[in-house]
Amino acid sequence: MPRAVYALAAGAFGIGVTEFVIMGLLLEVSADFGVSISTAGLLISGYALGVVVGAPLLTVLTGRWRRKTALLSLMVIFTVGNAACALAPTYGALMAARIIVTAFAHGTFFGVGAVVATGLVESDRGASAIAIMFTGLTAANILGVPFGTWLGQAFGWRSTFWAVSLIGIIAFAVIAFFVPRDKSAPKASDWWADLQAISRWPVLLGMLTTVLGYAGVFAVFTYLLRFSLRLLAFRRARSLRSCSCSAADWSLAISSEANSPIGGSSRLCWAAFSSWRRCSA
Repeated sequence: MPRAVYALAAGAFGIGVTEFVIMGLLLEVSADFGVSISTAGLLISGYALGVVVGAPLLTVLTGRWRRKTALLSLMVIFTVGNAACALAPTYGALMAARIIVTAFAHGTFFGVGAVVATGLVESDRGASAIAIMFTGLTAANILGVPFGTWLGQAFGWRSTFWAVSLIGIIAFAVIAFFVPRDKSAPKASDWWADLQAISRWPVLLGMLTTVLGYAGVFAVFTYLLRFSLRLLAFRRARSLRSCSCSAADWSLAISSEANSPIGGSSRLCWAAFSSWRRCSA
């Protein structure tokens, strides 16, 4: 597999971390800005809204760009957005940085990245190339998010966003070095044909299933720590955080196993190890 595919996985890793790590830092963010837990949770909803709006918008704006140029530009947006999150003086500034800057790069990066990944390999290996690129997202959940949560709880939540900004710089560098330059600019897509395609009932049903499924997952996963603190009332808050995060690891691992045997098995192994280490403490 070309090294450029793994470079794309590095970008996916950074985007995955910044998307999910805020779930483990809601208590710290709410305490710092003096807002409720539910209000802090809107940072996740706002990010999702930014992805929904930003993906089609940036896709249109970068449609005639060379794909490598588009990927590098998206990583610049991603890095600047996370730095803005780390410097945010108020809750509103943090929300704006996540919605308007960071989240806008999310959907377009994966769309453009998938096209680039398939173009780097033979036609019969296109699915494998996309899977490897999305392995960066899996690695973000099993490695990046736990580390980012620990970093934010130990040194302040802003340190996590600085770390993610550093990941963005590294991802920019490896994409610039390994992803080959396009031979020519892509042709503009036919948006009317695209709209007709997604308006078909089977496509809409599949999209609705995905939306409802992930809405349920995130509704619970976002406030899992808060639910555990209030309902279980463990004496050791630190031990509780570890065990509740372990439960989240198990739930994500099981769901991932059904979709990606390699990524799901990795998460299952991580969940088993973290459960033994954290909950036996």
